[in-house]
Amino acid sequence: MTQTINKQTVWLKLALRIFSIGLLPTLTAYPALGAERIRFNYGVLERSIPISSLETYAKTGKVDDNLAAYRKYVDKKQLAQLRKVLLTPIPLNQVEVSQFLYTPIGERLLEKLGKVIQTESNLSGFYAIRAALILSAADQKEFTLLNVLNKFPASTISINLNQSLAIAESLQNLVNQTQNAVAFINQQSQQKVTTASTLKTVPLMDLGKTGSFNFSKQTITLNDLSRQRRFPADIYLPTAQTPRPIIVISHGLGSDRTSFAYLAEHLASYGFVVAVPEHPGSNSQQIQALLAGIADRVTNPRELIDRPLDIKFLLDELTRLSKSNSIFRGRLNLEQVGVVGQSFGGYTALALAGAKINFEQLKADCPALENTLNVSLLLQCLAVNLPNAQYNLSDPRIKAAIAIDPVVSSIFGQASLSQIKIPVMIVSGSSDTVAPALTEQIEPFTWLTTQNKYLALINGGTHFSTIAESPNATVPVPTQVIGSSPALARRYVKALSVPFFEMYVAEQSSYLPYLSTDYVNTISQQPLPLSLIKSLTSEQLQEAFK
Repeated sequence: MTQTINKQTVWLKLALRIFSIGLLPTLTAYPALGAERIRFNYGVLERSIPISSLETYAKTGKVDDNLAAYRKYVDKKQLAQLRKVLLTPIPLNQVEVSQFLYTPIGERLLEKLGKVIQTESNLSGFYAIRAALILSAADQKEFTLLNVLNKFPASTISINLNQSLAIAESLQNLVNQTQNAVAFINQQSQQKVTTASTLKTVPLMDLGKTGSFNFSKQTITLNDLSRQRRFPADIYLPTAQTPRPIIVISHGLGSDRTSFAYLAEHLASYGFVVAVPEHPGSNSQQIQALLAGIADRVTNPRELIDRPLDIKFLLDELTRLSKSNSIFRGRLNLEQVGVVGQSFGGYTALALAGAKINFEQLKADCPALENTLNVSLLLQCLAVNLPNAQYNLSDPRIKAAIAIDPVVSSIFGQASLSQIKIPVMIVSGSSDTVAPALTEQIEPFTWLTTQNKYLALINGGTHFSTIAESPNATVPVPTQVIGSSPALARRYVKALSVPFFEMYVAEQSSYLPYLSTDYVNTISQQPLPLSLIKSLTSEQLQEAFK
């Protein structure tokens, strides 16, 4: 009996920890509880907490007798986090919530949550969660997790600890492996500092500062009749006497061409022509259409094809303008082109660099999608709805590519990434929960076989650290999701992009010393230390996991 009680105590402690520091961050983004009581089930063991106790604590800070029984399992910081999560307003309205929850991605998330968060009869909470969210969102002033609790259409919400602990174990394994990989990369970066620094042979410049070129911005509208696709692009033109190399920037899903205007301006100040297209099927307007009920999906699978084709068409149009338009004549070097993209844009950049959609890998990975903790696979697996064909998405004009937080593990996999022949830099944030660093950037980096490759790791960086806030943003990204010091993360992107494109696009070998750990150590700062490595094998990674 004592052994049973001890085991029961252990599971209750784990349950409280999952509830306070595991499930709550997820529920902040996709809040999904409600009822008179929250009940934790593990086999025949069962414990519960009244919702009223949580409400009293959230509104007054008072821990009543019911909640006090669990306080010994969590510390003050976790209790404070619980209170904040319960009362944090959710910046969406009823229509926006409804539209998202009825999309394929929204329903897949509900299916996953429904296995953990169940009704009092231990049935999937799929429909109850959706109803609670929509009902709570109707009251915009009180759309909080606490209000969702009060709208849940059942007297008890049941947390399935078997499922919760399985998810927690998988999450912990991923966290542990990521931490080990990050520690190994940081160690390797420090060890690569040369005894006689190469920087001593060149003037030390701060490439995060603005360059010496003046520039102007032109906005053009492109109309690809073959795809019935019309979209704008901002062109940043440096003032120069000779044709200048071109860099194309591809924004992420739900973003737009203003999100990396800071990088476009920076590269233009170093003499690059910078072209920033808007991808109409996966930009902020698409998300606005979704939330307004005009669109029925986050993005169309066809967008996986259209994005690279947008850039190919843009380069074709710039070629035409360089011959026919006085503004562009004599100012564009179409033989020297680079591409940089973030998230979905990172996929776009690597597709243009030569990675092909890997339908075999998708076939193997996507059936197990409901068990994954990798949110980015929801986007990658849209490709299974495409006709299985050989899509020509690469472009020989692209001489080098930077992929920031790319989503690539299944849509490309090792077989496709190993086919890239041009220089590649992958930029990763160690705290990325959308496109996890280990599975989407660190492991894929080991698959690259190109001679010139770089992995830049921003310790503590998130999926949103490098994105500037857009004036067209539909839903503001919470500060805690962005993470600390986004200005520093953006400075890193600027300071790394300049030497990479100078070296591999503009062919200025004098910038090679700036693609080194020596230089990275001079610009690395707290609270987001930066590391850089040029090689990493899967064997080294496996050794780091031990």
